[in-house]
Amino acid sequence: MMVATRSFKLVLLLLCSLTILLAENTPNQQKDTSIDEYFIEKTIVKNVVSKGAVCLDGTPPAYYMDRGFGEGAQSWMIHLSGGGWCRDVSDCQNRSRTSFGSSKLMGTFKFRGHFSKNKSANPDLFNWNKVMVAYCDGGAFTGDVERVDPATDLHFRGARIFSAVMEDLLSKGLKDAKNALLIGSSAGAYPAMLYCDRFSKLLINTPRIKCLTDSGYFVDVNKTLQKGKSFEPIYKALVTLHGSAKALPKSCTSRMKPELCFFPQNIQQDIKTPLYTIMSPFDIIQVGTTLGDYYNAIKQNNFSANQKKNLRELRLELLTKLPNASDPKLRGAFIDSQFHHTRLLNYWKPQNVSVVNNVTMIKAFGDWYFDRQYYYLIDKHDLPIP
Repeated sequence: MMVATRSFKLVLLLLCSLTILLAENTPNQQKDTSIDEYFIEKTIVKNVVSKGAVCLDGTPPAYYMDRGFGEGAQSWMIHLSGGGWCRDVSDCQNRSRTSFGSSKLMGTFKFRGHFSKNKSANPDLFNWNKVMVAYCDGGAFTGDVERVDPATDLHFRGARIFSAVMEDLLSKGLKDAKNALLIGSSAGAYPAMLYCDRFSKLLINTPRIKCLTDSGYFVDVNKTLQKGKSFEPIYKALVTLHGSAKALPKSCTSRMKPELCFFPQNIQQDIKTPLYTIMSPFDIIQVGTTLGDYYNAIKQNNFSANQKKNLRELRLELLTKLPNASDPKLRGAFIDSQFHHTRLLNYWKPQNVSVVNNVTMIKAFGDWYFDRQYYYLIDKHDLPIP
């Protein structure tokens, strides 16, 4: 009787184990498709430190990944995180003591907005494989300095991080992607453009590959308009410290100074992969850097005549330096007039999504990506919408 009881318990245990395995491998279509926000643990990219692919403090790079399901199981979006730049040793040392410079200090990451699993709010991307590549090099994934100064122990290896992460993701299913999308926001927008064609070449069997830049199409404006610091000296310091020139396109650096090749307007024409640009002429970073402190005037919607003039000129500067609209299949755009920065995490939901010409940003990009309709939308307002 005791043997029978033990046998029964054994069978019961096996059945329970099988049930758990089945639950963990439930058909993808059974997953909850109403989740708006959720937290993801970091994935450390192992065995790449020996290749020099490291964060500012020498720790290995990391990313956050949520597996796709159902019809999205072979679709991938890879997002290069933003977070400004460090342009001198002191700034980079401070940054290396934070999650923006060290993977050991990275916690969980909240997936929301375009990472949402809510099918009704995020109809085209809700079930994709979603990856947020952590930004820990301070040089927009472009740096490649071999020597490490023993006095500072800083590593400038952003370009190697990009390569190492892509290699790791290819081994985890990216190489079999049916749809692929490389995204960058803010400081991550430039490398999404820079590496767009390289990303495409990694996926030779993927039918649809496109790139998206979000709130990082900063322009080099007319010098008479610059009231603030301007981006050029920022980029010059960045390129010098991080050794970024090697990563920049030769088609650009052969024509102009390397720091000028950090402006999207100077490299976008050579990108062969379809590219979509989301930007506002009144982006907080663009306005603050180029014109100075207009924050209160814009928030209060109360401008002096001179401020109105400068803002209108800034808008025209962006519009004249955007990718050519003659082939919206190759170059799509969504240019709103709101005063904010980055759209995908915070404004990719029906409650507050940007709208241009009665088309939401979510619909405009989804239709463009899937070749349903090619949107190149520019809002008509010539002053910021608070």
